[in-house]
Amino acid sequence: MEFSTLKFGLPAAEREISQGLAEYFVETDSFRRIQTRQKTIILGNRGTGKSAIFKVLAEKERFQGNLVLELSPDEFSYEILSSNLRSESEGFWNKHSAFAAAWKYILYILIMKAVISDGKRYKRGAGARIYNYLRDKHEGFQNNPIATLISYLKRIEGIKIGTYEASLRTKGLTNLYKLEEIRPLLDDLRELCKNKKILLMIDELDHGWDSSESAKAFVSGLFQAALNINQLSENITVYISLRQELYDNIPTIYDDAQKYRDVIEIINWNEETLKELITKRIKYFVPHLKNLSDDDAWNAIFSEQIQYRKAKSFNYIIDRTLYRPRELIQFCSDILNENKSHKFPMDYNEISSAEFRYSEDRTKDIAAEYRFHFPGLLSIFETFRGQKYSMERDELEYHCLSIIDGEYSVKEEARQWLDGQDHELLIDVLWKIGFLKAYAVGGIKAYRRSGSSYVGIYQAGNLTLQNIKRFQVHPMFRAYLGMKESK
Repeated sequence: MEFSTLKFGLPAAEREISQGLAEYFVETDSFRRIQTRQKTIILGNRGTGKSAIFKVLAEKERFQGNLVLELSPDEFSYEILSSNLRSESEGFWNKHSAFAAAWKYILYILIMKAVISDGKRYKRGAGARIYNYLRDKHEGFQNNPIATLISYLKRIEGIKIGTYEASLRTKGLTNLYKLEEIRPLLDDLRELCKNKKILLMIDELDHGWDSSESAKAFVSGLFQAALNINQLSENITVYISLRQELYDNIPTIYDDAQKYRDVIEIINWNEETLKELITKRIKYFVPHLKNLSDDDAWNAIFSEQIQYRKAKSFNYIIDRTLYRPRELIQFCSDILNENKSHKFPMDYNEISSAEFRYSEDRTKDIAAEYRFHFPGLLSIFETFRGQKYSMERDELEYHCLSIIDGEYSVKEEARQWLDGQDHELLIDVLWKIGFLKAYAVGGIKAYRRSGSSYVGIYQAGNLTLQNIKRFQVHPMFRAYLGMKESK
């Protein structure tokens, strides 16, 4: 068969939407809950498909004639916020509440702008009142929405920190927090949206993330604002996506998790849905395979059983991911690039040739992904170089204690969060980021696949590590770290 057209797509959804993403997108249960507005906050690790969901949903909604606004990372900057606002230590003001009010203000203005920008001439009624307000107060707003956000925050900051009398301070803050400037227009906005659906999508909030006070308040305030705005009308929906790790480490959000739990969708994948994802791409780019089953389409591209221990090729490849679509797409693309002879189905020679570079890229990517909460992680990974990848608990504990006690050289930024900690903390960190897999015993055996006795956090997230006696370093990291099999 001819496979010259074979590709696996691009790892970044924003570059893929014009190249077939909508056609080979997998509509999971998560996607359907988001599409029907049951869930409006999307959490997931990097590469789990959050942006792809937004891109496909936006395309579908536009096709149906609905209004879609997409706020990109280029339109806000944590560095700009931090440099323009005082810290809370410089004055008594709650940044979370201030950001929540400012976000509601800017999002309502964005929505009002979109609603009346349909070419109609509004001479009276709700449309005219909104049009006149925007004309008088926000001409040129769309060119720089972040400036309006900062301006509103500065107004709150000025009153909170300024030398106002108590009564004036209270009145001024009340007006700003209750959005008195635009509150009279909210009924008008609801009226205009009775027959007009509008979606506002805010994605990639981790771009430029600096873990600062302002960055955390920026996100936590946005969450609160979105919940509030989504109650105005069933035809107005603000969607947010955020990396799981950032969500877990923003105290204001984490402490108020019960407020958001019913609207949060955590993106998870399993082997079945990942195989569907990759084979839909195979069938799209190689049309003469489109009527085959998923297994047959895969086996046309990869040998069903590879030379390495007679393993199934899909199992071997998927075991070297953290069950993230981007990883599977990247690994398959790397293997295809190694197939210089263009021989199909591809076997272990092509897979193993691509594995070292893939392993190196993913090891460094994971360290970068957690650089704010666990800086210097790559230097901790390096302490495992050349060692056995399977370990009894006491071996792993000894290795982690040796890292903490300074017997291994790690970066100073890692030393700062390791000093004074015990080995259990480090084992827990390495488990949570996917570096370690745990031997499946008792009830967690249900998560095992035939031929694999170890599970990762993406398979058994609620595992109690203290009961685990044996561990392995995840196969994704082994090739780069030159790890060895136990004898």
